[in-house]
Amino acid sequence: MNQTNCYLPEGCLIDSARNHAALQSEAALREAMQSGQRLEARVRVCDGGHNLHVDLPCMHGMIPRVEGALGIEDGSTRDIALISKVNKPVCFSVMRIEKDANGAPMAVLSRRIQQEQCRDGYINHLRPGDIIPARVTHLAPFGCFVDIGCGVPSLIPIDAISVSRISHPSDRFYIGQEIRVVVKGFENGRVLLSHKELLGTWAENAACFSAGETVAGIVRSVEDYGIFVELAPNLAGLADLRAGIRPGQHASVYIKSIVPERMKIKLAIVDVFEEEHTPTPLHYFIDADHMDSWVYTLPLAKRQIITDFTA
Repeated sequence: MNQTNCYLPEGCLIDSARNHAALQSEAALREAMQSGQRLEARVRVCDGGHNLHVDLPCMHGMIPRVEGALGIEDGSTRDIALISKVNKPVCFSVMRIEKDANGAPMAVLSRRIQQEQCRDGYINHLRPGDIIPARVTHLAPFGCFVDIGCGVPSLIPIDAISVSRISHPSDRFYIGQEIRVVVKGFENGRVLLSHKELLGTWAENAACFSAGETVAGIVRSVEDYGIFVELAPNLAGLADLRAGIRPGQHASVYIKSIVPERMKIKLAIVDVFEEEHTPTPLHYFIDADHMDSWVYTLPLAKRQIITDFTA
């Protein structure tokens, strides 16, 4: 299913000319209210009552607590979801324009309305295998939280981020990063996501390397039988043990051989060093907006790694 401009993750519209124009005057804001236009601005304060205050160019804006997110009113969404929006862009509809205590105009806004429209017009129509855009909002030891549209959150579990094992989602992502994700299923009204299926199969990744090359890598684990070095998010090779090497170190590795029939890449570590790690840009091997299945492994592999989105 194709993503439409109406339901992009928050922050995608804040710098657009149309958004700027709608916020510049009371007349333009009223016009946006009448048309139901989605607007975006940055939250400046979350007060003691968990109302969000947004500074608009033409007047003060306020999102009442119950209008701050889907689920706030019934308790299924906690107030921390509102507090965490301070200094970040949020989307909203204009509900009304009224006078504040000092007689100045104030826009009463609703983020919930935009999230309801996103849910009903987009998220409820997704199906397993759909590939959609998302924006990284929070990284936790167990996974990566993303905005899949209008601030609606979802989670990529750490084991679904890539085939190559990582110690923390920050090894792969950073806050604010725009990524693609694949819908894996649904549970209790939430969308379940995966990411590794977009990063290519073993064969696709191995084809990017050749024996005899010396390439960059990251040490991911040190085992009794060797050292696993990640060459790409979905590809790792094995090097002989060497003293003093720790997971997380950067490495230069010589590719001794690539053995497709065993899905093995034999490496020799040339050098290792410490370096502040910035996740490298992701390369996606699929341009389509849907996949029915994904087979990472080669046909003769003893252990098959398969994702069937039609199951």
